[in-house]
Amino acid sequence: MGYFGVLALFALWLHPSMPDGWKVLKDPKGACQLTVPEVWNASSQQAGWAVLRDATTAIAVVTSQPGQAFKPLPDSLLKMLRIPREKIFENSAKRVYYQDKIAAGPSDTNAFTVIVPGKAGTCSSRVLFLPEVPEETARKIVVSVGPAPE
Repeated sequence: MGYFGVLALFALWLHPSMPDGWKVLKDPKGACQLTVPEVWNASSQQAGWAVLRDATTAIAVVTSQPGQAFKPLPDSLLKMLRIPREKIFENSAKRVYYQDKIAAGPSDTNAFTVIVPGKAGTCSSRVLFLPEVPEETARKIVVSVGPAPE
């Protein structure tokens, strides 16, 4: 296998779930990242967020929380946040992933939130999107969140 073959395998290893035509965004500290479709516009003013057309259509944000210990959310907190059980997609030692906003109509937004362990803290993301944006796209963005490679 030549140099380019090894390079291609390394790129797949870094981003095993990145769909074709997607790009990587890193948080302002460079500790965490997510992927978004190529048609989304990354902020030129500050790292860590991108929009589809404008922030009223869809926005994805990735942040890092250095020093924060990762752990699943306790039931008491989920109750306090009023997140229905069927909207908690994962609450494990690997990832906390839930839908915290459900659109009431075509001009209202949905929102997914995810928190995962980082290298020295946690990585989190929130994706807000109008119903016109495919839910599958928002889900792919959210599950792509993780620590940035060094």
